[in-house]
Amino acid sequence: MGLCFVVFPEDSFQIIDSASVWVRSLFGQFYLVLGFCICLYLLSIAFSPLGKMRLGSGKPEYSTLSWLAMMYSTGMGAGIILRAVQEPVFMIQQPGIEISRPEQIHGFEMTFYHWGFTAWAFYGLFALFIAYLLFIKHQNIQLSHLLSKLSNPVVAKGIDLLVILTTVFGVVSAVALGIRQVEGGISFVSDSNLGIVLSVFLCVLIFSLALFSSVKGLSKGIRHLSNINISLTLLLLGYVIFNTDISLILINFYESTLALLQDFIPLSLAMDKFDFSEEFLSDWTYYYWAFWLAWAPFTGIFIARISKGKSIRELILGVLIVPSLGSFLWFTSFGTSAIELINSGLVSSFAFDNVFSATFVLLEQFPLGFYAVILAILLLVGFLITSVDSAIYVLSMFSDLTKINPSPFHKWIWGILLFLVTLGFLIIGKFSAASDVLEAVQKLLIVSSLALALLSILFMIGFTLSLIREHRLGSK
Repeated sequence: MGLCFVVFPEDSFQIIDSASVWVRSLFGQFYLVLGFCICLYLLSIAFSPLGKMRLGSGKPEYSTLSWLAMMYSTGMGAGIILRAVQEPVFMIQQPGIEISRPEQIHGFEMTFYHWGFTAWAFYGLFALFIAYLLFIKHQNIQLSHLLSKLSNPVVAKGIDLLVILTTVFGVVSAVALGIRQVEGGISFVSDSNLGIVLSVFLCVLIFSLALFSSVKGLSKGIRHLSNINISLTLLLLGYVIFNTDISLILINFYESTLALLQDFIPLSLAMDKFDFSEEFLSDWTYYYWAFWLAWAPFTGIFIARISKGKSIRELILGVLIVPSLGSFLWFTSFGTSAIELINSGLVSSFAFDNVFSATFVLLEQFPLGFYAVILAILLLVGFLITSVDSAIYVLSMFSDLTKINPSPFHKWIWGILLFLVTLGFLIIGKFSAASDVLEAVQKLLIVSSLALALLSILFMIGFTLSLIREHRLGSK
């Protein structure tokens, strides 16, 4: 695909862009209904007798804090820094509909919606599938196993290949975008532009550390790094809260969370007062749902791997609730602080328009802001490392299907491959005079996620039937 970008850049971008628009316009409402139904489906299983089933024997491998830290670092990570300020400010300033609530509450509610329960429901669904295959059925992580009646091996291999390719391009897209934001932060504090040299250096640094961590294993590598990331996240969050009116943050957090719970059904179906324009839904909700779904197999596989010993109910509720509330507090703190700065006249209303610099602009306004920007850059790098680290581990599980802990050889192969693909896209993006290469990769994910969306329905049917049979056998 990278060769197509080089030889036929404009044509490649145009085809991908057109396909992305077609998917969102034709299947956008389907994505909304699917996301809502997955939320209901997971809650139904969690609170049914099936929710008591344990994922493997023995105690959980990881403490609750380490489990949540690894889950969050892999599932959201760099994205919460990228959008921490820009999205809530945008939603407050441009609500997209006639609103009945205060502007700030509506803005936070929309941001919560895009980063909350439904996003994690996509992750949780695939985590549940894979955990069931690994720890109850004692099979490998190939999702085609859920379709036990599937007799065509070509179709089964096609399904598994789709998951692998979606994982590769999802990771490449996220890491390349993260590197761009790190570059933006370094340029912001140094007032210089190092160009491709900085891109290559960051790519080498991130993949080297990620590969080292992955080879060390889950307990010695990813777990420690995830715990460090969460500690730095809490430190940065506390810094923003300390420099903002904490009572206002808590009020916005409470009222916006309550508003989301009250409006969740009409919001999830874009109906009644949430009848947004097709353009708004295509740019935001459809885009997010397709993107979360494209990342769901990769994130789900990793969450499943670290969830051995937990019950199905613990897995579902842990994935749905805790990371969502953590994101809500994060966006409320940064968004409230940004709006207060705008209202006080300290920054212009356009200061936070650039998604790559908005968070750094905010942090610079506070005492010791330079050091806060450095902390944000370090945290961003840490999140990128854990994302690559987790991706290497997951992809190694695909190529080393006989082991739940893949060998270092497979990790080295996938680490080098991911590095070369990411570096290739970064270089092409720097020197191509055509449209944004990384944006094209993101839009390609939207196209590939359509197949996963359709397959997820079949997976849910196959999984439910198999889970019921397993429950009946266990109760005899």
